[in-house]
Amino acid sequence: MEIRKAQPGDLDRLMEIYRAAKDFMDRSGNPTQWKKGYPTREMIAADIEKGQGYVCVENGIVHAAFALVPGEDPFYGVIEDGQWKNDRPYGAIHRVASDGVIRRVFDEMFCFCRAQIEDLRADTHQDNRVMQQALERCGFVRCGIIYVANGTPRIAYQYVP
Repeated sequence: MEIRKAQPGDLDRLMEIYRAAKDFMDRSGNPTQWKKGYPTREMIAADIEKGQGYVCVENGIVHAAFALVPGEDPFYGVIEDGQWKNDRPYGAIHRVASDGVIRRVFDEMFCFCRAQIEDLRADTHQDNRVMQQALERCGFVRCGIIYVANGTPRIAYQYVP
């Protein structure tokens, strides 16, 4: 599998992948993490423009997407029911989505991200058991609860080598 920066020409396919991921979340008991319309086309286009959007490609087909955002995440400044493992610089993995064709695609994303940035953080909804399992399988540790832009809580994770 190849992981590369997303390009503007990928945008339509990325929106298909995010729709498929939202449908999967709805079917697997997590209907509220991504409200209707999230992530927006504008948000994904901004990830691409900033050079933070990535795609996973196999046999010339884009099957998954994510954002790797270096630097401090404004929503990670306050954490409840725990604490971050350290205060070192980190990157945050956001907007992980797959069309469901490739199994354990997050493992590939994680390896790619680890090669870019040593310390990684991520968050997910309490009902997103699939993402929680993927994070923990890759060595992320639950650190506490953070709140995202719409005020809803997320389980905060950190990977420290």
